[in-house]
Amino acid sequence: MTDCSKLNEGLKIARTFDVSSKKDSVVVYSISYQPTTKNRDDAIDFIKNNPDKMLIEHTDCGAKLVEMGFECLNTLGKEDIKMIWVEASRRFISAASGNITAFVENAHPNSVFMSVELPNILQNNNILTINGIDKDVFAEKFSKTS
Repeated sequence: MTDCSKLNEGLKIARTFDVSSKKDSVVVYSISYQPTTKNRDDAIDFIKNNPDKMLIEHTDCGAKLVEMGFECLNTLGKEDIKMIWVEASRRFISAASGNITAFVENAHPNSVFMSVELPNILQNNNILTINGIDKDVFAEKFSKTS
């Protein structure tokens, strides 16, 4: 499969495969533009101790994207990978409800969390809190100050 056809297949999966989750089960993390994978590692450790929680990678959509090699680092460019995960993450957050658990320390303004997930969390009336804090209050710590 060429990179172009692989990218198109990845986008198709991101747009159509199941991203559903149970209430209060969604865990997100931010590693885009960061020097380490600490937030992801912490999220994975959290899920090991909380088996009722899930990452996007645990959905049919995310699992298929990982199986195809659309992880953080692979042969395709980071922007191509980001485009696929942006679509999958947007759908994942749109389908979520209740509390979101977020491992987003030092999230970069251009990260998928900041540019896609957080705005969609704030727009989703079915999501009430992030890490047990009112979602709007949680989001304030990421707002830019002039």
